[in-house]
Amino acid sequence: MSPLVMRSRATGGWVPTVAALVLAVALAGCKTTTTVTTTSDASQASGASAEGDPHRRAAVRLQLAGGYYQKGQVEVAIREATEATHLDPNLASAYSLLGLIYMDLQQNAQAEDNFRRALQLSPKDPELNNNFGWFLCRTRRERDAMAYFDRAAADRLYPTPAMALQNAGICLRQVGDNERAEKYLMKAFEADASSPVAKFQLAQMYLQTQRLDRAEFYYSLLSKGVDPNAQTLWLGTKIAHARSDLRAERRLSAELRARFPDAPETDLLNRGAFNE
Repeated sequence: MSPLVMRSRATGGWVPTVAALVLAVALAGCKTTTTVTTTSDASQASGASAEGDPHRRAAVRLQLAGGYYQKGQVEVAIREATEATHLDPNLASAYSLLGLIYMDLQQNAQAEDNFRRALQLSPKDPELNNNFGWFLCRTRRERDAMAYFDRAAADRLYPTPAMALQNAGICLRQVGDNERAEKYLMKAFEADASSPVAKFQLAQMYLQTQRLDRAEFYYSLLSKGVDPNAQTLWLGTKIAHARSDLRAERRLSAELRARFPDAPETDLLNRGAFNE
């Protein structure tokens, strides 16, 4: 799956946000993506503002941190973001970035400390609330996460409420609360009918709950909007199998085997593990 890159603006400039995954990790969660100025641009800005006030210098450090993080230079990104917090202790987006980095590193204590510091400084920031909600979901505090997703989705200035809504749905599915998950995922679909994540999750949930016509409906919408990958092909194969649609099952399983022979989903197919 290719991650969907969503441009989001948090306090203090362009910083990472948790964007919903679509076809690389299982369409079941979220991934950090970053939209920032390039390192070279930030370096030029740094030279121009080196003698400026600490707030400007902190903003430049944050831009550098985002650029390094985007390139996978995590240690340098942490160093630059930390320096930004030293220059401007009230720069919420710097703490937010550190929270995202530590979350990706699974250093949960550091992630939570930074997220909470950011929320103290900017409690209404919808991106930050969504990101912290996803952190809580990832650390098995699904019920606690819902208030943060709700706060993000309710912000009328938030450009991507569907992201928070679908994250809430995914989080509720983790604890088996399909009834509430359905409501959130439907709201996400209504807010952004192009979202592959909402369609994948709805199709998967309806398959799990044996509402096969609805599963087929959302899978059909999904397959028309994204390039097939192992996860979407396996989902389609399972729906066809459950519906006893042998023609569709053969077509999708053949494509899965041909295009993704080494994928875990292909192994499940070869073992006939349709219920795993």
